[in-house]
Amino acid sequence: MAVRIGKQKMEWFRIGHYTFFVGIFLAIVASFFRSYIPPEVLITTLFILGLLVGLLNITAEETTPFLVAALALMLAGIVNFGLIPGIGIYIRDMLSNVVVFVAAAVIPVALKAIWNLASER
Repeated sequence: MAVRIGKQKMEWFRIGHYTFFVGIFLAIVASFFRSYIPPEVLITTLFILGLLVGLLNITAEETTPFLVAALALMLAGIVNFGLIPGIGIYIRDMLSNVVVFVAAAVIPVALKAIWNLASER
């Protein structure tokens, strides 16, 4: 029975792992096809994929580094890269998509961290 539980846990981690790569790939590629993809569909898809990554892929040991990296990425998203001639609009769209994806992943990770802090007392 213990082997089966370990195997199931590994399968969930693998699903989270692939979900991360699909989300990042979609966030980057979609920035080149903004006019063909409705924003509601893109943002909703990135949000759902991000939630799955946050639930399935981030372990307790990775919580603090993940939250710090996510915060840095979200702060980088504030910069207006659209002012760079030629490629700026694509960089801005890529970063905006990635920030949506990562921000959604932060929600369950941060809630787990808060729960663990509150449970320790």
